[in-house]
Amino acid sequence: MIAYLLRILVKIAVTLFAILTITFIATRLSGNPIDTFLGEGLTAEGREQLITYFQLDRSLWHQYLAFLRAAASGDFGLSFVERRPVTEVVASRIWPSAQLLLTSVGLTLLISIPLGVLAAVYRKSWIGSAVMVVAFAGYAVPAFILAIVMILIFSYTLNWLPVVGNGSVLHFIMPTIALSGVLIAALTRFTRNAMLDVLGQEYIRTARAKGLSEFWVVMRHGLGNASITVISVIGLQIASLAAAGSVVVESIFSWPGIGQLLVNAAIVRDYPVLQFGVITVAVAVVMINAATDIAYALADPRIRLAQS
Repeated sequence: MIAYLLRILVKIAVTLFAILTITFIATRLSGNPIDTFLGEGLTAEGREQLITYFQLDRSLWHQYLAFLRAAASGDFGLSFVERRPVTEVVASRIWPSAQLLLTSVGLTLLISIPLGVLAAVYRKSWIGSAVMVVAFAGYAVPAFILAIVMILIFSYTLNWLPVVGNGSVLHFIMPTIALSGVLIAALTRFTRNAMLDVLGQEYIRTARAKGLSEFWVVMRHGLGNASITVISVIGLQIASLAAAGSVVVESIFSWPGIGQLLVNAAIVRDYPVLQFGVITVAVAVVMINAATDIAYALADPRIRLAQS
């Protein structure tokens, strides 16, 4: 197990270094940010002073080395637009994004796992067919389409739910549903498939032959063993939500999270904010994947034995 954990740590280090390099290169392909957010009202002398202050007059190699030193020290400089440390700018957006992500994951687990189990147990009944119809329909609808439809119905027409911000519990309803819609559909399908594979195994028939109740057989022996597959799927889906899924939803609902911050920073070419925001999201995704790998190894002893 120790060797397995060390291998995960090495993968994390290599992945983060690659992300740092790609982020630095990508943010500088869009042009000079000074021309974007200051425009024609800046004097030539003031422009040169800002370029010198932000080290935009130096070579890309020197900028890259300074960027790596800043990343190692945790000092990512000042925002071009807000003129305050980017760590403060991004830190103020982490909790709103985490709130939306946690509520979406909670809603997903609350709905998709019971539906997946029902679809597997009643696979020959109309219940299983109905669950799969709903799952396929949800999987086919993108998050931004679902968000726009909900806004038109529940805000514009019925005037039931607010659209902008995160000031109350009602603000969470539409963003949470929009963000978790596709995830619920996907996890329901994976749970059903994993349960079907498990329910046909010999130990399930043995448990039934011992006289155990069907509920205990399905939940303890069925779902307990199917959870090995479900854990890996949950980890990947949560990582995808943290990486890109929240950007569109946060932009549509003007949610004050990292997704909206990254969109605005990309538009005005705010290099420091964009870089640190992308790195923050990347670290979260890498940590989620690492936690998934560890949980997968803990759930399946075969992985621990193979790595040993």
